[in-house]
Amino acid sequence: MVSSPKPQTSNSYIGPLLIIGALFFIFGFVTWVNSVLITFFKQAFSLNNLQSNLVAFAFFISYTLMAIPSSAVLKKTGFKNGMSLGLLTMAIGTLIFVPAAKVVSYPLFLVGLFLIGIGLTVLQTASNPYVTILGPRESAAQRISFMGVANKLAGICSQLVFGSILLSSGSANLDKVVTPYLILTGVLVVLAMLIRFSTLPEVSEEQDDDDTASEKTTYTSVWQFPNLVLGVLALFCYVGAEVIAGDTIINYGTAIGFSNEEAKHFTSYTLAGLLAGYLLGIVLIPKYISQTTALRFGSALAIVLTVGALLTSGFYSILCIALMGFAIAPIWPAVWPLALNRLGPFTKIGSALLIMGISGGAILPLVHGYLTDVTEFKNAYALLLPLFGVILYYSLAGYKKTRW
Repeated sequence: MVSSPKPQTSNSYIGPLLIIGALFFIFGFVTWVNSVLITFFKQAFSLNNLQSNLVAFAFFISYTLMAIPSSAVLKKTGFKNGMSLGLLTMAIGTLIFVPAAKVVSYPLFLVGLFLIGIGLTVLQTASNPYVTILGPRESAAQRISFMGVANKLAGICSQLVFGSILLSSGSANLDKVVTPYLILTGVLVVLAMLIRFSTLPEVSEEQDDDDTASEKTTYTSVWQFPNLVLGVLALFCYVGAEVIAGDTIINYGTAIGFSNEEAKHFTSYTLAGLLAGYLLGIVLIPKYISQTTALRFGSALAIVLTVGALLTSGFYSILCIALMGFAIAPIWPAVWPLALNRLGPFTKIGSALLIMGISGGAILPLVHGYLTDVTEFKNAYALLLPLFGVILYYSLAGYKKTRW
C-alpha cells in the first residue's frame, strides 16, 4: 500500500472526497430504507414491534460480527479495493430480496439485510478513517459533515422512493420490492467497478498531525486509549438512538392514529433535521465553534427533546422525535476524530472498534421494540435518556482521558 507522508492539502483531497461522498450517498439510501421496510414487513407478515425491528437487528448486527475481520481485510486490500469489495457484498444482499419475495420468506429477507450490512461494514471501516486522515484533523468533523449531507440526502430520497412504492395504498405485496432491489443491485455493481478502477489515492493510517505523536510509542494495545473505548460506547448509544428516532417513528405515527400516507413521511422529517444539522456544522466547525462544543450542545438538546416527546402527544410528540435528527447531527462527525486522536498505527483497529459501536443500531431498537410491546409506545422512548446521557459525558470529559 502506498503511503503519503502527511495529510493532503485541501486542493488535493476535494476529488477523493467527492468519490467518498458518492459512497456515503449509497450508505444513506440503503440504511434509511430500513424504516420503510420495518413498517412494510410488519404489515406484510403480520409482525409485532419486536419482530419487525429484527430488520434493524439483522442489518446492524453485522457491524459487530464483521468489524474486526473487515479491518484485517483492509490491511490486505487497502482502502480502495476494500470499498469495492464492500459494494459487491452489498449487491449480493440486495439480490437476495428477489428470491425472498418469491418464496415469501421473512428470514430470507433478514439474511439479505445481514449481507448488505456486512458490505457496509467493510465500506464504513474504510471510508470513515479515510475521510478523517485525508486532511487536517482539526477540520475532520467538517469533512465528515459533508459526508453526512450526502448520507441524509440519500436517506430522504429513499423515503420518497421506497415509501411511495411500499407504503402506498393497497395491500403490502412483497412483489413490490423486486424491481427496486434489482435496480439497486445493478447500481452497486457498477459503483464497485468504478471505485476499483478509479484514481482514488491510498493514505497511511499512521498520518497524524498531533503534536504529541511521540507518546504513541508508549502504547502496546488499542485498549489503552480511553478516548477510543469511551468513543465506541458513545457511538453505540448514538447509533441506537438515531435508529430508534428514525426507524420507529413511522410505526409510532400509525400507532397514535396517523395513516400510512401521512406517517410514511415522518422519517424524512428526522432526516431533514440531520441534514440541517450537518449543513450548520459545515458552516460553523471549526471556524466559529469546536467539534467538542457542537457535540456538547447536540447531546444536551437531544435530552431536552426526549423529555418533550414524553410530555407531549400527537404531532407535537412526533415533532420532538423528528427534531432529534437536528440535535444528534454533530455527534457522529465529532466522535470519530476525537476517538481516533493519537492512535497512529492503531487507527485501523480503532476504526473497526468504532464500527462495532454501530451495533447499537441492532440491539437498542430491539430493546425499544420490546418496551413498546409491553408498555405504551411513547413511554418506550424514555430509553433515549440514558443513551444521550452517555454521549454528553463523553463530550464533557470522556474524550479528554489519555490514561485509564
